[in-house]
Amino acid sequence: MMFQRTPMIAGNWKMNLRHSEATALIKTIRQGIEGLEGVEVLVAPPFTHLAVAREAIGDAPIFLAGQNMHWEMSGAFTGEISGRMLQGATCTHVILGHSERRTLFNETNETVDLKVRSATFLGLIPIVCVGETLEEREAGNTFDVLKTQLDGSLRNFKADQLMRPSTILAYEPVWAIGTGRTATPEQAQEVHRFIREWIETTFNTGTAAQVRILYGGSVKPENISDLMAQPDIDGALVGGASLKGDSFVQIIRYKGH
Repeated sequence: MMFQRTPMIAGNWKMNLRHSEATALIKTIRQGIEGLEGVEVLVAPPFTHLAVAREAIGDAPIFLAGQNMHWEMSGAFTGEISGRMLQGATCTHVILGHSERRTLFNETNETVDLKVRSATFLGLIPIVCVGETLEEREAGNTFDVLKTQLDGSLRNFKADQLMRPSTILAYEPVWAIGTGRTATPEQAQEVHRFIREWIETTFNTGTAAQVRILYGGSVKPENISDLMAQPDIDGALVGGASLKGDSFVQIIRYKGH
């Protein structure tokens, strides 16, 4: 019997939107998902918008996530936000190791691992991102790069020989983020299958069957159905298209296309 993984459509707002726009966007999403079942919806606003977003979400079935966090609980880390603070803002999830954090802010597999450990300790569900650059793909190194990122970013799970099935992974080909280039559904599926096999080898079959792997990289209403038709793609981490209520709702309602 195949384990049924509930699809998740997550919107990463990055450094965008004013308070009023955030409220309006969530209102559109709320209306758009009324009566929808079988798909989890998540938004990751900037830190300063979390309270506004929570208020706008109200009792709607929309998860709230932070876009990043520090691994320490508190202390002299000017400009940083802790997992406890995210919990105080009613976040249930946190995006960690996003390619922009890795490339623009020099985050390493080691720091991502510390953050994943801290989030898991607090009961926040980490959405851990991995992905290769265009140079790495063209050199035929995709799987080596991903294995190194997975081994390093989830080192604490490996050491404990335990990965919580609630953990979410996200594959983001760096060459497809914000470029308009999307991995073909077949390319994405090939990598998602590789990641699932890594989970099975590193942990066990049960964990591999339950952990959700999202695809991120220029996801749009036009390509979501083909991506979601792939057996190992369990949802999407959406960037630009999540900032417009109508397009994001279309992606969430991919089954109705």
